[in-house]
Amino acid sequence: MPSSHNLLLFLAASVLLALTPGPNLLYLVSRTLAQGRAAGFVSLAGTGSGFLFHILAAAFGLSAVFLAVPIAYDAVRWAGAAYLLWLAWDAIRPSKEDIRKEQSSARGLFVSRALPPATAAKLYRMGIVTSILNPKVALFYLALFPQFVDPAHGSVLTQSLVLGLVQVIVVLLADGFFVLVASRVARALRQRPKWMLAQRWLLAGVFAGIAAKLALDDRR
Repeated sequence: MPSSHNLLLFLAASVLLALTPGPNLLYLVSRTLAQGRAAGFVSLAGTGSGFLFHILAAAFGLSAVFLAVPIAYDAVRWAGAAYLLWLAWDAIRPSKEDIRKEQSSARGLFVSRALPPATAAKLYRMGIVTSILNPKVALFYLALFPQFVDPAHGSVLTQSLVLGLVQVIVVLLADGFFVLVASRVARALRQRPKWMLAQRWLLAGVFAGIAAKLALDDRR
């Protein structure tokens, strides 16, 4: 087990990091605004599972491959960017029903199209894949854990897993709070007709922005 001193320091660092806006938080807030509280929490379960994956990979030394083999890091990074760009297109592409309505409307492409609600399975899948395909998270854990792990206090693996569990709990609590706040805003926005069209572009913009950041990031 980590020492009490290291555990408290790590807890404080985790809280500060959780309150710092990042790609996952931006995605969760935008998804909640577009589809409501339930969708936000299902998405949070997905991103949280992605964090658990990275924590286990870092604790067992699997993430070190990104340091040893730069092409592996770039491959995952570009795969993540491509997936996010596909999600951006998926958010705004018109369905057959949308096309039919647009063809029969004088407003054409400016007809308000509500964002179709995604299923819980799809929301969870999107959350976990988006999180896993961000190798920057893996490098973050590789750099963070050694600062708080002391071999004199027992198994390095056990200490890493305990710290990872603490960090995930903090992230889930913090992100869950932001989801609740965003859900209150979402209820107010539902009263605005133009919000139906804006939902699609909000999600698409968030996905495209995260994709660009991921594509332009390096390992530093």
